[in-house]
Amino acid sequence: MLSERRLEVLRAIVQDYVGTEEPVGSKALTERHRLGVSPATVRNDMALLEEEGYIAQPHTSAGRIPTDKGYRLFVDKLAGVKPLSSPERRAIQNFLDGAVDLDDVVGRTVRLLAQLTRQVAVVQYPSLTRSTVRHVELLSLAPARLMLVLITDTGRVEQRLIDCPSPFGETSLADLRARLNSRVVGRRFTDVPPLVQDLPESFEAEDRGTVSTVLATLLETLVEEAEERLMIGGTANLTRFGHDFPLTIRPVLEALEEQVVLLKLLGEANESGMAVRIGHENAYEGLNSTSVVSVGYGSGGEAVAKLGVVGPTRMDYPGTMGAVRAVARYVGQILAES
Repeated sequence: MLSERRLEVLRAIVQDYVGTEEPVGSKALTERHRLGVSPATVRNDMALLEEEGYIAQPHTSAGRIPTDKGYRLFVDKLAGVKPLSSPERRAIQNFLDGAVDLDDVVGRTVRLLAQLTRQVAVVQYPSLTRSTVRHVELLSLAPARLMLVLITDTGRVEQRLIDCPSPFGETSLADLRARLNSRVVGRRFTDVPPLVQDLPESFEAEDRGTVSTVLATLLETLVEEAEERLMIGGTANLTRFGHDFPLTIRPVLEALEEQVVLLKLLGEANESGMAVRIGHENAYEGLNSTSVVSVGYGSGGEAVAKLGVVGPTRMDYPGTMGAVRAVARYVGQILAES
């Protein structure tokens, strides 16, 4: 365990390096921070921190910079989540309140996160598997063609065209719509299949084929694998941090193009707590020079998806964690009210 003084020295090194982008020396530390000890003592503390792997010396500089291990200790022990100011919170609320639908909510959230943190923002769409049915609409487009519209509690809307085996009248359509909604509204997607399996038998023989087709389309929509959608924004922010990446930002950009990689970075959507993955904690090699701050969002205290930011390990962790948490909270409120 490090002594309190050495923890304070590490905190000062992280704060100065994040703020100045320059390796930090003992003289600068004693001038900028009230550490209560001489530069010689600080030098000894820095030597021990380096020996234990919390800081390192760049090849040409007399100063030191934090390592992944140093940032990890800073985040776990030393960094509180910086609360947003009242004007910042009002700006978030006003910007997100103007959203007209789920796509707009996600799009605005990505832009907002990228602007607040000056990093790359990633927002996962609410997952269908953790959603409940708000309404099922059936519309007649032609005598033997229907449109099914599935609306979820998170505001997600899925539309499917259905070609019926035979013409389906308006009376039968209204009957199916009413019976379907009475069984599935408010239910988890995973609970729906057994609730509707006997529905065709309650219709006249000539309508059963169409009812079965509608149900098959509905169930396919509920379990569709291609549901994990993401939106990403602020990639251009990485160009401001060119010197933070060892050789080039190309591996980072390539990783950000891989949706599977980003989903793994964000973590499981049902993990609602804040997660910070630093440098080599990211399994994907191209992102070893980055950190990822993510958190779950949703309504009713249950996470339905994740959002977060990707940036260099030299990151303002308290400020970034505060922004990510605040935005997630507002998005959850919007979903609850939508």
